[in-house]
Amino acid sequence: MDKKPLFKLREVSFGYRQGEPVFSNLSLEIMPGESVCILGANGAGKSTLLKMLAGLVFPFAGGLEAFEEQLTEKRMENDRFAQEYHRRVGFVFQNPDAQLFTTRVWDEIAFGPLQLGLSPEEITTRVEDVIKMLSISNLKDRSPYHLSQGEKKKVAIASVLVMNPQVLILDEPTTGLDPKTQRWLVELLLELNQNGRTIITSTHDLNLVHLLADRVLLLSEDHRLVYDGPSQKVLANRRLLASVNLIDEYSHTHDQGQHTHLYVHG
Repeated sequence: MDKKPLFKLREVSFGYRQGEPVFSNLSLEIMPGESVCILGANGAGKSTLLKMLAGLVFPFAGGLEAFEEQLTEKRMENDRFAQEYHRRVGFVFQNPDAQLFTTRVWDEIAFGPLQLGLSPEEITTRVEDVIKMLSISNLKDRSPYHLSQGEKKKVAIASVLVMNPQVLILDEPTTGLDPKTQRWLVELLLELNQNGRTIITSTHDLNLVHLLADRVLLLSEDHRLVYDGPSQKVLANRRLLASVNLIDEYSHTHDQGQHTHLYVHG
């Protein structure tokens, strides 16, 4: 049996204020088990698209489907529907401070399972399992507000993974992380994807794209989808990357003659 899309956008239009659309007539599909990176310059609409998939904002025109059902603001006002959706689709904000709010890391991770009404035993098992998986036992009794940026990111991810989501969405996941934590996160996402989870990320860092995803959705600065295909292919297309302001090629002259340098916007 053919797989059906997890997400389906059909001629979607969205704007934060009337008359100023971010997207117009945007169409795309994401299949189960894919690893997809939304690539574009700052302001291209990457975060908005992720929030739409996460059920946090909604189009004013067109169709948005998730798990073969219409995803609308009205449906998300139903607490049971919203709870189940956010269990299946986990969202990690670019800034982890936006989603950390308790005074102890253990309680932060336990908050989601607690809202599901799970037994205390099941909550404890889930929390301890994800703490062990992410190797953050040393953080569990600390306040999230006194952690480093990398530690906060790990706790934010733990608070999503403890819900055992089918889909993990991360907005600029490596922003503010040191190289060691970046590598840890990339390896974690690869492992989760290999184990069947759908991973959707965003970035403007070309050095990370081939590590994060097999498929790229490239957004232009005027919020159009200008490429949808393999990551290696788009990374080799300098003209396209320059047209969306992700690289800049400039020429100058030395004694040996004129040559071109490549500047990557990171």
